[in-house]
Amino acid sequence: MNEQDIREMIAGVKEGALSRRSFIKRMAAVGITAPLASQILAWNDVAMAQPADDYKPTKAGGGGPLKILLWQAPTLLNPHFASGTKDQIASRIFFEPLAGWDKEGNLIPQLAAEVPSKANGGLSADGKEVTWKLKQGVKWHDGKPFTADDVVFTWEYAADPATAAYTTGSYANIKVEKIDAHTIKVIFKEPTPFWADPFVGVAGMIIPKHHFGEYKGAKSREAPANLKPVGTGPYKFVDFKPGDILLGERNTEYHVKNKPQFDTLEVKGGGDAVSAARAVLQTGEYDYAWNLQVEDEVLKRMEAGGRGKVVAVKGGDVEFIILNTTDPWTEVDGERSSVKTKHPSLSDPAVRQAINLLIDRDSVQKFIYGRGGVATASFVNEPKQFKSTKLKYEFNIDKANKILDDAGWKKGADGIREKDGKKLKYVFQTSINAPRQKTQAIIKQACQRAGIELELKSVTASVYFSSDVANPDTYTKLYCDMEMYTTTQPQPDPERFLNQLVSWEIANKENKWLGRNVSRYSDPEADKAYKAAQKELDPVKRAALLIKVNEIFCEANVLLPVLSRTVVGASANSLTPDISGWEVTTWNLASWYRS
Repeated sequence: MNEQDIREMIAGVKEGALSRRSFIKRMAAVGITAPLASQILAWNDVAMAQPADDYKPTKAGGGGPLKILLWQAPTLLNPHFASGTKDQIASRIFFEPLAGWDKEGNLIPQLAAEVPSKANGGLSADGKEVTWKLKQGVKWHDGKPFTADDVVFTWEYAADPATAAYTTGSYANIKVEKIDAHTIKVIFKEPTPFWADPFVGVAGMIIPKHHFGEYKGAKSREAPANLKPVGTGPYKFVDFKPGDILLGERNTEYHVKNKPQFDTLEVKGGGDAVSAARAVLQTGEYDYAWNLQVEDEVLKRMEAGGRGKVVAVKGGDVEFIILNTTDPWTEVDGERSSVKTKHPSLSDPAVRQAINLLIDRDSVQKFIYGRGGVATASFVNEPKQFKSTKLKYEFNIDKANKILDDAGWKKGADGIREKDGKKLKYVFQTSINAPRQKTQAIIKQACQRAGIELELKSVTASVYFSSDVANPDTYTKLYCDMEMYTTTQPQPDPERFLNQLVSWEIANKENKWLGRNVSRYSDPEADKAYKAAQKELDPVKRAALLIKVNEIFCEANVLLPVLSRTVVGASANSLTPDISGWEVTTWNLASWYRS
């Protein structure tokens, strides 16, 4: 397929002779991903319309209860404090963004009347302004009207440094203006190729001004609505016991016709991934179980029972390890792992390089994850145009030993390497989960053969992924030498995903450890490339800049990618869930139905 063929197909879409879906399928046939195909249409002034809705029920309600297992139990319901995926999932039940991402990487309007494009006048020619037209007739759960004032307030709330929001990075460098009661304009300081970040997806959930207006800034943690949400979503809040159970009921005035089908909603937290899978696939007690980080062979045996099915969706999630280059055992100004400190041994690039060689990624994939992941050396893996072709992984104990020998780390009588009185002994933490404990064990065994001792620490998932600033065991605190978890790429474009690799997003006491850069590592060249990518309108040059950011951190062996994770859940056979690998599980909960 040549350039002229593509241009003819684009013309066909504009004229209505070819559907967007058909265009995307034809592009996929020649190796061009769905998100990139959608971007090509957007660049050529083809409106990003919502694809045909496959929703089956002909009326809202009547579906009885919907029961979801979220075994990493939510602890709060404010989306702008939700650093953990579990809290983002729970918040998305009640709050909605202007638009979200479907499984094919299309941008779908939710609280917006339409997705901005050059064709409908929503995108300015200079790439600095985006105009959003809001859906009319939408009501908050308390009956108040949803207006542009709520969108403008959400920007003010999240952008205020004193609020210490997890989403600050999406709002800090923009200006938002109210045009009229149902129109807002987002103004960027520079030409911005990826404008679909503020008010979109996980970071974009709109909160009501009349419930949060008094709690912007320093009083943000005092808002009653942090635990008792009033949103616009398909289900209204009934009850919440943090770390346990969340209950909702159908929003009878939901703004989408014939949705939702279910009358009540129960989200049960706690337990573990195996028991969650069993409750759907074997006993049928629940309708859907999230994030089945379970050995694939175990899932296959459960599926044989016939009550449910595994739902696997490709996305941008990555299971990875952080090596801490700051000192987690020394406190400075009330915080450990401060950027004002230096790790006694992991600040040595040779040690980090050796540890990277001691991760047997292929075995982790083959014997533990199966359908749940693919071994990788890259932090960004999807879409393919943003994945580095330079990064490679290798499992080589002999090479790791030589690197450490050459760097002067000698084995002592106890077999542990040391230099200048510093031993290669580390605390390696992750959440309690069988595949993660097995992965830890594989890495520990290899490290022992290279003279590195690992103390394995496992933290209850609801604690590890908590947004509680007083909790020392959250992953954002990084109060250990190395840690492992999965981070979610919330949209097909990796720009926001990669802001966890920039210096201004470093997690610390000042931002209540909600900064997205958990590693604390920074590099001036990464910062420079990231800032350049934010205003580079040429898609090829922009992709190269974002790839550079990824490569800097991976080649420094601060981030050690292990697996490109597949989004794996379990669904009752009678349930049709709408799951996207670019969004949280509940992104389109209103469309779930039982046949």
